[in-house]
Formats: sequence, structure tokens, C-alpha cells
Amino acid sequence: MSTREQRRAWVLSRVEAGEMGTVEAARLLGLTERSVRRLRARMAREGPAGLVHGNRGRASPRRVPAATRARILQLVENRYTDVNDTHLAELLAEREGVDIGRVTLRRLLRDAGRPPRRRRRAPRHRCRRDRMPKEGMLLQTDGSRHDWLGDRGPRLTLVGMIDDATGRVTAATFREQEDTAGYLTVLAATLRRHGVPGAIYHDRASIFEPPLRIPLTLEEQLIDTRVPTQLGRAVAELGIGSIAARSPQAKGRIERLWGTLQDRLIPELRLAGIDDRDGANAFLARYLARHNRRFMVSPTEPEPAWRRMPGGTPIERVCCFKYRRTVARDGTVRAVATILQVPPKPNGRSRADQAVELH
Repeated sequence: MSTREQRRAWVLSRVEAGEMGTVEAARLLGLTERSVRRLRARMAREGPAGLVHGNRGRASPRRVPAATRARILQLVENRYTDVNDTHLAELLAEREGVDIGRVTLRRLLRDAGRPPRRRRRAPRHRCRRDRMPKEGMLLQTDGSRHDWLGDRGPRLTLVGMIDDATGRVTAATFREQEDTAGYLTVLAATLRRHGVPGAIYHDRASIFEPPLRIPLTLEEQLIDTRVPTQLGRAVAELGIGSIAARSPQAKGRIERLWGTLQDRLIPELRLAGIDDRDGANAFLARYLARHNRRFMVSPTEPEPAWRRMPGGTPIERVCCFKYRRTVARDGTVRAVATILQVPPKPNGRSRADQAVELH
């Protein structure tokens, strides 16, 4: 008998001995008077064993069949060993035709001695900022360096942007490393699919803004301001606000996204047999559509805050690298190791000593 049943037997025996009334017994046991009378009658007929529930020791009629349990454990052992519980329940339904609830699956795995993939630490207390009310008001952006392809391919960096109001991943791309080209690619994809956001929230990497510890160059001293980075210049041309976070927790939405993708995307890439960056980017485009359907939430205000491109400017003229060069006497400019011939002015005059902008 369980502790609860032993307590019930003791209280009911006091009622039978006349030492306690039905009302007091009901209060002590947390039952109704009718339930106390029912239990007294059962105990009088069957003794203390009558207090044991009739289903004790019986298998549930809704229990997962033994064959299904064995198949799931075999699939986990051989194919889905790196998949978390929630994702595993979804993959079993999508790929294997096994419909099982997350809680039931978790209990099955723990009973079989398989611990959770990732142990979660108790979170520190923080005051969470509310989401933005409209989609497109604020995007969080970052890059995650990780073994996305496992031991099958190179170590890559995933660069992405996520909408603060809805949790929609607006765009993402795999790069060899976290670089300006990756952020410009993601920004251009976001502009094409959605529009111009109100602001972006990012860390204090030198890709976004020049480090303050570096002294001003002579050119910067003459204009009394720092020359923006390529990404900072593109953001300014689009009229997008640029907000630098003071801690990773400040942009927690995209930090949590990396944890979710490392849980879900890595095994999906393995199951698809992808081992290079091009294949990973092709798969990523299909995967993000499913990810957004699964994790997006509705904004507080339905009217989006995306804006049109200013002045109809082509996206390719903004999301690119721009350099200022001076035309040499022979009408050429040098771009790294490449020499480019600059055409003359419409009147046939040379453009020597004239400043030009290379895109």
C-alpha cells in the first residue's frame, strides 16, 4: 500500500472505532463525506486491501505497443541519436509514420536509460524586454561559429537575422567565417523578401562599427568623425537604426535561435547527407520555411512596419562594397591588385585626379 492508502486506512479505522466523525475524516483526507462513506463500505467488505485502486498493476490500454517502443529505441540508437526529444517526436511523425506525444516519448527514452541531449542550467534572474509590437520594427542579427556539418565537412559560421516581434528568421546563410559579405547577403535577402526594417540590434564587432580603441586616421581627423564600416554605411544609406548590444543576453532572441538550430538543424543536415557549404545553403532555404511555421508567433499589432527602399534604389547598389579611389594620370584606378580603365568624361576630357566610387 502507498503512503496515501495507509493514511486512509488509519483514519477510517478511527471512524469505525467511533473516535472520529465522518465530517472530520473527510476534512483530514481531503475528500467529500460521500467518498468517505464509500471507502468505509469497501474497507468493511475487503479490508485495507479494498483501498487499493483497481487499476494498480494493470497495463494502460493506451500504452505504446511493445513493438512500437522497440522500433523507436532502435531508430534512436541507429539514426536519431543526436536529436532532442521534441524534434524527435516531430521527425518520427514526418519520416517514420510513428505518432507519439512528446511527454510519452520523453518518458520512454528516460525509462530506457537515454538521458536528455542537453542539460539546462537554472537561468539567472533577468528582466525580459517585451517584444516589439510590429513585425519589421527591429531585427536582431549575429553569427554562430559551430560544427554544423559535424565531422563530414568544414567548420562553418551561420549568419542570420530574426524579427523581434514574430521570431521569423528573415534570412540566413552559411559562410566560411563571420564576415561583412555574409551580413550584406543576409541584409539583401531580407530587403527583397520583406522590406527595410526600422532598426537592427547587433553586437559590438568591428564589422558593424569601428573599434573605439583604434586611433582616428588622418582622413577621420580632418572630417572629425569615424569612417563607417561597409555594413555601417549600407545601414545608414537605408535609414536603418543601428543598436549595439552591451551583452549577449541583450539580444537573447537570436542567441536562443542558435541553440534551437544547433539542436535541430545539425541532425537534419546529417540526415540529408550534406557535407559542404553550398549544399548546406541550399538545404537551409527549405529548412527555414518549416522552422518559421513551427516557431513564429503573431505580433501584437498586425500592421507590419517594413518600409520600401528609399528612392527606388536598387538593392545591389546598397548591399555591396564601396571604395573611393582617385583616377591616375593614365585614366586608371587600382582596386587591390586589379587596375581598371576609367572612361573619359562626355566632352572627351580626362578624369585624372578626380575621386570616383567603386562598387
